[in-house]
Amino acid sequence: MRGILKNLYIIMGVMLILVALPVLVFGDTDAQIAGKCMTCHKEKSLGLYQQWFMSQHAMHKVTCIDCHGAKKGDKDGFMHEGALIATLVTPKDCGTCHEKEAKEVQNSYHATAGEILDSKDAYLAHVAGGEPVAITGCESCHGGKIQIDKNSPNMLSKKSWPNSGIGRLNPDGSKGSCNACHTRHSFSIAQARKPEACSKCHLGPDHPQKEIYEESKHGNAYYTHEHEMNMDSDKWVVGVDYFEAPTCATCHMSATSSTPVTHDVGKRLSWTLRPPVSKHKDNWQEKRNNMKTVCITCHSQTFADGHYYQFDALVNLYNDKFAKPAGEIMKIVKARKLMENPAAFSNEIEWVYWELWHHEGRRARHGAAMMGPDYTWWHGIYDVAHNFYFKMLPEARKFNDPELNAYLDKLIKEDPMHEWLATPTGDIKEKIRSGEMQKVYEKLYNNK
Repeated sequence: MRGILKNLYIIMGVMLILVALPVLVFGDTDAQIAGKCMTCHKEKSLGLYQQWFMSQHAMHKVTCIDCHGAKKGDKDGFMHEGALIATLVTPKDCGTCHEKEAKEVQNSYHATAGEILDSKDAYLAHVAGGEPVAITGCESCHGGKIQIDKNSPNMLSKKSWPNSGIGRLNPDGSKGSCNACHTRHSFSIAQARKPEACSKCHLGPDHPQKEIYEESKHGNAYYTHEHEMNMDSDKWVVGVDYFEAPTCATCHMSATSSTPVTHDVGKRLSWTLRPPVSKHKDNWQEKRNNMKTVCITCHSQTFADGHYYQFDALVNLYNDKFAKPAGEIMKIVKARKLMENPAAFSNEIEWVYWELWHHEGRRARHGAAMMGPDYTWWHGIYDVAHNFYFKMLPEARKFNDPELNAYLDKLIKEDPMHEWLATPTGDIKEKIRSGEMQKVYEKLYNNK
């Protein structure tokens, strides 16, 4: 009997070893590879190693091979020091651990930013500038399509790598680059929460959110209370874990007491301010209410409603007074084939129109959205008005086309928002004092 039990124990032991052997072998192999990575990079790229070593990844034993490990068949996979790896770490890779966040990113506007490759922005960069500026300028923020080069040491074409654009088109089919916000290799949550994390791309003449934020009271409150913002907290709920000021992340992504954190940056935006004429987004009322849950953490409901009342009117002002007439002018110009040169952007009026909506018009709309008065007026509607009246209209008049002239004449004479051009100054001032001028714009406050 004892012999039988002894044999049974031996058989069971062998079976357990056979079951555990693959785990033990591969686990040991991964540990060896991970150790080899760390030892080498500690010597050859110490800063990179230190960033990782001080990170949450290191604390939770997430090593180089966990993120950079490739599978057989991966287009960008290559052998390196005995391991199959990939330089690119894509949202699909990050989604192995951060599944919810990766899914939200794939559904966000950030993930579609790489589609700029087929837009007028990229066209202009390629023709007026040239490919090098399209790569180092446009694609550096928006993201480019990663090209495979089998002759490259890491399988990636030098024209498409390095690139950490927010909408990068990756070989595995995923879109985006998590380290556009969570900078490698620290991947600091505190860093991603700060407005500086967004300022690589959200600044400049066409979308100066960084500058607008800095001039707003929100920005003022942040920079004077930066060390009271509890940025390193694992849980970061506005009004609970911090309350002195909001950052970009607060309004667009982070949690409130009633709203969870999201990596879909469009979930709280009711307008799209990017195109020539602004439009409400799908389900805009729901998305606006999402944003208001952030606002009312520090403001009253009346305050939040009042802000949107004013903001909507500004967007409607830009749309109705300038954007729609300018668009109609360009429509007539193109339909009647009035432009001398055939290529897009080879005629002065195209540049004037472009800057009217793409630069000045966006500045005004973003300024009003983020409570930046200087960008709403002096860098915004002031420039829109000046260039509409004294660049756009004169360029249109140069064609001396009967149909176009008729449209311009009717606009100035019959549209009460534009008839001031042919009215004596004294009469205009009286209309302002009496409130008659303001009544012209009353309809803009109706946002139904």
